[in-house]
Amino acid sequence: MEFQRQTATYILDFLIGMGVPQNIAIYVKLILLIALLTLAVVLVDLLTRKILINTLHRFAATTKSKWDDYLIESKATNNLSHIIPSIIILQAIPFVFEDFPPLVPIAIEVMDVYIIILVILLIRSGLNGTKAYLKTRDSFKDKPIDSYVQVVNIVLYFIAGILIFSELTGKDVWTFFTALGAASAVLLLIFRDTIMGFVASIQMSSFDMVRVGDWISMPAYGADGDVLEINLTTVKVQNWDMTITTIPTYALISNSFKNWRGMQRSGGRRIKRALHIKQGSVRFLEKDDLPKFKQIQYLSHYIDDRQSDIDAYNEKKGADKSLPINGRNLTNLGLFRKYMTEYLENHSALNKEMTLMVRQLEPTDKGIPLEIYCFSSDKRWVNYEYIIADIFDHALASIPFFELELFESPSGTDFQKLKA
Repeated sequence: MEFQRQTATYILDFLIGMGVPQNIAIYVKLILLIALLTLAVVLVDLLTRKILINTLHRFAATTKSKWDDYLIESKATNNLSHIIPSIIILQAIPFVFEDFPPLVPIAIEVMDVYIIILVILLIRSGLNGTKAYLKTRDSFKDKPIDSYVQVVNIVLYFIAGILIFSELTGKDVWTFFTALGAASAVLLLIFRDTIMGFVASIQMSSFDMVRVGDWISMPAYGADGDVLEINLTTVKVQNWDMTITTIPTYALISNSFKNWRGMQRSGGRRIKRALHIKQGSVRFLEKDDLPKFKQIQYLSHYIDDRQSDIDAYNEKKGADKSLPINGRNLTNLGLFRKYMTEYLENHSALNKEMTLMVRQLEPTDKGIPLEIYCFSSDKRWVNYEYIIADIFDHALASIPFFELELFESPSGTDFQKLKA
């Protein structure tokens, strides 16, 4: 500091000795001091950055941890290097503006605000580097790290705002908090989504509801795809058509959605689809019909065993078989249901250790739903759809062999034929 004072005095004496009037010499001295300070600060900044960054780079290269590498990539060292020149400027202000006392507190306040901003940027860079590092760890890949970092950033900005407010107004920090209490209702309204998103992020993480990488479906928001990112206020979902849907984070708590993680971890992906059989095509089978159906390999042994049981039952009960309705009989729909069950059990792409059945649902005005319920071994979307198509191609082609008909709503062509 003594050196700075002597330098300022020497410059002023030199200018006066050169014949410059004192009132003008003061301004010239100010310009020269600012120029010298700027040059000194630039040199110090360059040296600091070069020495500090090179030293930290070499240190990071020697360590096994990747955390310091991410800190350097987040430019934390650059922000750190700017703090030292700022402190030099802050110390030099009283001597640079000693002839202009009113400007000293203003310049000091400006530098204090600048240093506060630098410190916040330094902490923010450190948080971003830590966030990037944690995302590479398997234990944190599915956690909403972005949400937590955003909360910390908001708190940092809030603290920085309070300190800057206190610095510029000269008011105590507690004065700001007192005024803040009166405006709390307004602040709650402004930060409503942020607060709800933060609470939702904690709940999702605690109850393991959604992770980054999960496949979720939420029709209310048009979302059906993989979760790319969980932020404080939004969840980003990449749909299967490669579009991006953003969902409010709290909506995943307040609304219903489907998470397919259980399916992806299981041994198969569910197939659940029905064929609608025309009710009028269902009939009892006569004994003359059985030889034709015995030619179907999956049914030959079943028909023999089943018909033997039916004949024994009808003989025991004395059923009058002059009418098919008496006693027990095979039906074409029952045979088709058994055939499809055998076909599924012999299908190589299905998981036989999971539920597999062909069931008849309640009849509707669109026929009798015959539902195929099973699980494909391959859970990949394209292969899964191929397996479904393969099964139902076969089922649709097999229906006429059992003298059954599919229900289909009449089209314009059907009405034209009827009219003709």
